[in-house]
Amino acid sequence: MQFKNPEFLYALFALLIPVIVHLFQLRRFQKVPFTNVQFLKAVTVQTRKSSRIKKWLTLLARLCALAALIIAFAQPFLASEETVGKKSETAIYLDNSFSMQAKGSKGPLLQRAIQELLSVLPEEETVSIFTNTQTFKEVNKKDIRNDLLQLEYTSNQIPYNAAYLKGKQLVGNAPETIKRVIMVSDFQQKDKSFDITFDSETKTHLVQLEPVTRQNIAIDSLFLERNADNFLMLNVLLSNTDTRSDNVPISFYNDEKLIAKTSVSLPNNGTTRTAFRIDENTKINGRITLEDPTLTFDNSRYFTINTPEKIKVVAINEASDRFIKNIYTADEFSLISTPLETLNYNDISNANLVVVNEIRQIPVSLINVLKSFEDQGGTICFIPAIDGNLTSYQQMISSFSSESLLSNRTQDKKITSINFSHPLYRGVFDKRITNFQYPKVNSFYQSNASNVILSFEDNDPFLYKTKSLYVFTAAINSDNSNFKNSPLIVPTLYNIGKQSLKLSDISYTIGQTNIYDVPISLGQDGILSLESNTERIIPLQQSFASKVRITTDDFPSKAGIYDLKDERKTIQNISYNYNTRESDLQYFNLSNTKEYEVSDSVTTLFEKIKEDTSIHELWKWFIIFALIFLLIEILFLKYLK
Repeated sequence: MQFKNPEFLYALFALLIPVIVHLFQLRRFQKVPFTNVQFLKAVTVQTRKSSRIKKWLTLLARLCALAALIIAFAQPFLASEETVGKKSETAIYLDNSFSMQAKGSKGPLLQRAIQELLSVLPEEETVSIFTNTQTFKEVNKKDIRNDLLQLEYTSNQIPYNAAYLKGKQLVGNAPETIKRVIMVSDFQQKDKSFDITFDSETKTHLVQLEPVTRQNIAIDSLFLERNADNFLMLNVLLSNTDTRSDNVPISFYNDEKLIAKTSVSLPNNGTTRTAFRIDENTKINGRITLEDPTLTFDNSRYFTINTPEKIKVVAINEASDRFIKNIYTADEFSLISTPLETLNYNDISNANLVVVNEIRQIPVSLINVLKSFEDQGGTICFIPAIDGNLTSYQQMISSFSSESLLSNRTQDKKITSINFSHPLYRGVFDKRITNFQYPKVNSFYQSNASNVILSFEDNDPFLYKTKSLYVFTAAINSDNSNFKNSPLIVPTLYNIGKQSLKLSDISYTIGQTNIYDVPISLGQDGILSLESNTERIIPLQQSFASKVRITTDDFPSKAGIYDLKDERKTIQNISYNYNTRESDLQYFNLSNTKEYEVSDSVTTLFEKIKEDTSIHELWKWFIIFALIFLLIEILFLKYLK
C-alpha cells in the first residue's frame, strides 16, 4: 500500500495521548471508613473490574476510528511499484500490408483492429502510431481518427525488426518513463524465424490477428513463351493455399474488352498453369483476373505488350561477319555490318551495341568514339584478332577499366566454366551443365579480369565484362577456335545484344528495383513521366543520346497500366503489379516469453494494460472503517455494563 499524502501519517503519534491519559489517571479516590462493609467491598471490586474492561474497549474503538480517519486523509492506494509516479510513452505499429485484408471473425483484420483501437484509447492519452507508409507522432484519438479510418493497404511492408526499432525510436530513451511498444499484425511468415532484437527496458506487446480461413487463390506471375506449334502464349501461374479449389474462372482482358475466359482447378497448397494465345505484333494492355474473396489485391495482374523496338547494332569487321548476321536478325535487330575502312562514325552514335570483330589495330579515332559512345550508355563487344596489336588493344580497354589484356600466348585451351549466375545467362539454362562438349582455342591473350563470364580450364578468363565492355580474350574465327560451333555462342552474343537496350518487360513488380530503357532522344530539359488514372510520378531517369534509362522501386505505388509520357505524348505503356509474397497466408507461431507478451485482440491487450497500471484508491474504505469504529464505541458506551 502506498500514500499520496504520507505526511498525514505523523498524526498517528497523537494517538499516544489518550493512551497515556488512560494509563496515568490523575484523579485519586478518597477512602471513607464504614461499619460492616464486607458486602460493599465485594461489590466495589467487581464494579471496578467491569469499568476497567469497558474503558479499554472504548479506548481501543476510539483509537481505531481516529487512526482510520488519519490514514484516509493520507489517501492510501494500491498500484504496481513500476508505474507509480512515472510517465508513459507508447508507440503502436499498425500493419496495413495486403495480408491484413483477410477476414477475421469480425471482418477484415485491419479494419477491426482500427475500430478496437479507436474504442479503447482514452480520449486525451497521447501515443505515437505508425504504419508501413505513415507515421503519426504524439497524437491523441481525436487527431488521428479520420486518418486511421481512411488508411489504405500497401504492398510495402517493413520488416518486423525494423518496425520494432522504429517503435523504440518513437518512445525515446527518457529516464523514469514507462516505454511501451505495441505491434498489431497478423505476423505473416516471410522468413524462417521470428527474429527481433528486444530491449529489456521496453515493454513489448504483440497483437497477432488471425483470419478465419487461410485459403487464398492468387495469380503469381505472367510470362510469354512459344508452344510446340510456335504460337506466342501468355502463361499464367496460379497458386492455392489450403484446400483444393475447382472450376476457378480466369478472364483475359485487353483494356476493358474480354478476349478469353477459362477455368482451372488448383490442388491443395499447390500451383497450376494455364495459357492464352497472343496475337503477334499486336499492342496489348492486358489484365488477367480471377474471383476469390479472401484477398483481393492478388486477383488481378496487368501486362503490356508494346510495339517491338529494334535494337541497333553496328559491327566493325576485319574477319567474317556471318555469325553476327545469323544472330542479330532483322526481326529483333537493326544491323549495320561494315569493314573498318568504310565505317561511318555517325552510325556508332545512333547504335545500342558496337561489335569490334577481330580488328588487328584499333585507330585512336575509333577509341575516342567508342569511349564517348560508352559514356552515353552504349555497349561494346570486343573480339581480338589472332595477331592483333596488343598496344592498341590495351589502349582501348584501359580507357574503360584497369582490367586489360596482358600478353599473347599460343596454347590449346578448353573453355570449361560458365558463370551461371551472371545476368547474361539468366533464364538460359534449366540446370547447371558440367559435361557439355567443351569448345577450345589455339591462342589467347592473358588477362587480369575479375568479372568473368566464361573461363578456361585453368580459370583464366575467356569472356569478361568491365563496365559496359564485353571482352573476349581469344579470336573466335574458325582458324583459332571452334567456339562458333558451340551452343554457347548464340545465347552469349544474343543476350549481349538484348541487354544493350533494356526494353521494357511485359510487367514489373512494385517494391523491387526495375530498370528499363526507352529508345527516345530527349531535349535538354525533357522529362518522362508515368501516369495513370490514380497516380502520376516522375521516375528516376538518366538521359543518353539515343535512349533514356528509367529506374523505379517503391513508386508507382498502385498496380495498373501506366502511360509513359514525354509531356503530353504517350511513348509506350508500362505495367506494374503488386508483389505476391503477401498471398501466402502462413503465420509465425508466437508464444509468450519474458521478452514480449502476445494477445489475440487490441481490446484484450488494452484491458490487461489498464489492469496492470490501474490505481486502486483505498481512502473511502478507511472512512467507512472510521464510522464503523465510532459506531462500535457508541455501542460499548450504551450497552456494555
